[in-house]
Amino acid sequence: MNNTKYVFVTGGVTSSLGKGIIAASLAKLLQERGYSVTIQKLDPYINIDPGTLNPYEHGECYVTDDGAETDLDLGHYERFLNIPTSQANNVTTGRIYQSVINKERKGEFLGKTVQVIPHITDEIKRRIKLLGNTGKYDIVITEIGGTVGDIESLPYIESVRQLQWELGEDNAIVIHLTLVPYLAAAGELKTKPTQHSVKMLMQSGIGPNILVCRSEHEISEDIKRKLALFCNVKKEDVIQSLDAETIYDVPNLMFEEGLDSVVLKKLELSSEKQPALTEWNCFVKKYKNPKQTIEIGLIGKYVELHDSYKSITEAFIHAGSTHETKVNVRWIHSEELENGNVEKKLKGLDGLLVAPGFGERGIEGKIDAVKYARENNIPFLGICLGMQMAVIEYARNVLGLKEANSTEMNENTAHPVINLMEEQKEITNMGGTMRLGAWDCTLETASKAYAAYQNNNISERHRHRYEFNSDYKTQIESAGMKATGINPKTGLVEVVEIPTHPWFVGVQYHPEYKSTVLNPHPLFLSFIEAAINYSKK
Repeated sequence: MNNTKYVFVTGGVTSSLGKGIIAASLAKLLQERGYSVTIQKLDPYINIDPGTLNPYEHGECYVTDDGAETDLDLGHYERFLNIPTSQANNVTTGRIYQSVINKERKGEFLGKTVQVIPHITDEIKRRIKLLGNTGKYDIVITEIGGTVGDIESLPYIESVRQLQWELGEDNAIVIHLTLVPYLAAAGELKTKPTQHSVKMLMQSGIGPNILVCRSEHEISEDIKRKLALFCNVKKEDVIQSLDAETIYDVPNLMFEEGLDSVVLKKLELSSEKQPALTEWNCFVKKYKNPKQTIEIGLIGKYVELHDSYKSITEAFIHAGSTHETKVNVRWIHSEELENGNVEKKLKGLDGLLVAPGFGERGIEGKIDAVKYARENNIPFLGICLGMQMAVIEYARNVLGLKEANSTEMNENTAHPVINLMEEQKEITNMGGTMRLGAWDCTLETASKAYAAYQNNNISERHRHRYEFNSDYKTQIESAGMKATGINPKTGLVEVVEIPTHPWFVGVQYHPEYKSTVLNPHPLFLSFIEAAINYSKK
């Protein structure tokens, strides 16, 4: 018999309260207590996945090993838990409806009228239980996107109600994350928004088992009593979640508040083993007490919304902490570099990262940034499009192929040093059709990449349509830029380097997706180390 327990995290009053961080922190504590835990996200939007969404709309699109384009919260889950997620960890309304409609077209419903209840809710329940049915997890935490009361999240709330009834309250519990605002004029915390939010949840047939209350001020015992009384929970089930200095403090804060103990008690699981968080707190201590500071320029197109590059900035934190170094990010819009003010914008940097992206906007600025890093011996890391820009810059300014470009930017370029991948040429749909997920790469031993990984064979996650055009490989290599990482099956160039430069590496894959708190990514560790050495000079 499958004994997997389920924890559902809903949100009330307002969005952006941090359901993902609370879910990840709880999972971390339960993991530390010896339980096998995973987290999934149910997203109420009708897109099949965030792959076609503008980063300004939704922040970064995170990619898993099995090639799922997912919500950036899955990045938090992986970084906290240090275990990979998969296609099953992110479910959207679009995917649910698509699945039900496909079944209807095949005649699987035997002529019945297809409805939200039971067909949509059955499919949601099936998706929720997918991870539990693998037998790999003791506890599955499910974060429900949006805010209670949103029309689009109603089928999810109804599915949770049904599951609680089917599985029993000791197998499925609901944590409701809510806001207790402080009114400066009245000089007090207000419980009414939380009461209304819980009332709305109860109208859907769910009584929360635990309340986690976000607040800027300490929640007194009196207020906890009041919330317990009006929200139908015990006083010890009201947990305060004060604003934290960093997201990495939240597991400790939740442990102090006893969130994991309350959850285990409700799920009738043993709570004898206490969370040690030894390695975690070692990381936090180093992160908060750096011995030096460096400044890295992040050149991108979506820098106004920092969440567009969430995994990159987190990877900086992980690598910086290991080196006991604070990494300050200077956000630079690539379009701002197109007016000939490269020197002014990039002066004083200890390292330069040219970020991923799509389309031709801001491309020339990225190319100018690469040139500046190459000519001034500044440590450089190019990721995905950033690597492609490094190849174009080298072809133009070292090989003298002035027309060199990517066919993504100019279909008729005389020198397509970056070209559409062969398997992409017949594709017309945008969603889920790129080269996605984990692919192997073989590294040359005499390379910066090998020095970082200490391994000839690596596997990294991809998300791209265009590639290094191998027709130009011999020409580019003879001019001094080396292809030091190759996909063993396809021959695709994965890594380029300039051996005569102190640290110049471009990668076609996304190393940032695999960086976690306990396993900082080797390439970021090496890049930050190079930037530290440069800053000392």
